[in-house]
Amino acid sequence: MNKLKYSLLILLGACSYGVLSSIMKVGMKEGFTVNQMLGGQYVFGWLMLLVLMLLFSRKKVSAKQWLALMAVGITMSGTSVFYGKAVERLPASIAVVLLFQFTWIGVLMEAAADRRVPSRSKIISIVILILGTLLAGGVVGESAGPLDMKGVVYGLLSAFTFALYMFVSGRVGTSVPVLNKSFFMTTASGIIVLSVFSPSFLWNGAIGEGLWKYGLILGLLGILIPVLFFAIGMPKVGSGTGAILGAAELPAAVVASVLLVHEHVSTLQWLGILLIFIGIAVPQIRISRKKRTPAYEPSETGVNL
Repeated sequence: MNKLKYSLLILLGACSYGVLSSIMKVGMKEGFTVNQMLGGQYVFGWLMLLVLMLLFSRKKVSAKQWLALMAVGITMSGTSVFYGKAVERLPASIAVVLLFQFTWIGVLMEAAADRRVPSRSKIISIVILILGTLLAGGVVGESAGPLDMKGVVYGLLSAFTFALYMFVSGRVGTSVPVLNKSFFMTTASGIIVLSVFSPSFLWNGAIGEGLWKYGLILGLLGILIPVLFFAIGMPKVGSGTGAILGAAELPAAVVASVLLVHEHVSTLQWLGILLIFIGIAVPQIRISRKKRTPAYEPSETGVNL
């Protein structure tokens, strides 16, 4: 795979995340709570990864690698917990805009770690993405009123933990097969999420009443696909570019809200979505131009499954 193909994997993983909120809204109409569906997402996603790992990747993982991957899983769970707290205290449009600050945070993390200034294309991309996010999130033209400062802090923490997850996912356990890596990260993340949001759905009959359907869908789209695709793609494209590609989550969320729950999307929101896609494309255009220019490129190692 070349770099653009790895970028596509991250793009697909981000879009997969974006569909989750609309599926949860459908589930809420059937009487299930967000906590139940979030718990189901982790339980069923974890089970899918377990089955795939046992079937295709029975590789030994050292204790040091295991602990490092569990630590990555903690950053993964932070986004779910902090974003859930932000949504409880803030309008949804404000909460999602705060979450999407992970784009520039991720670029800064990569720049600090690599001790180099972000490229001009990334800076241009970030500016376009921030404007697009404000429009697509429905913030422009709305009066949010006084904001709960705890909610704002939770929203920014969700952005930081998501950027941190992308960063460490691309740098920790890169020699571990992706199925094993994804399984251990999800294990730690699931333990934390279930300890914060009660796992009572496991024994109160909710699964038999239909929660299992949402658990399977959410586990596939919220755990299996994005975690695997990020584990494969992040080490190849870098966390800065990965954070920019991750912005595709918001357009996917808006489109899913139209198709699944028939929500109204304004002209400004569609303009925001267009800007987000332009912002995502800017670094990829630079990559394409580089590939057309003869230059030495270090060989890439294959991805272990």
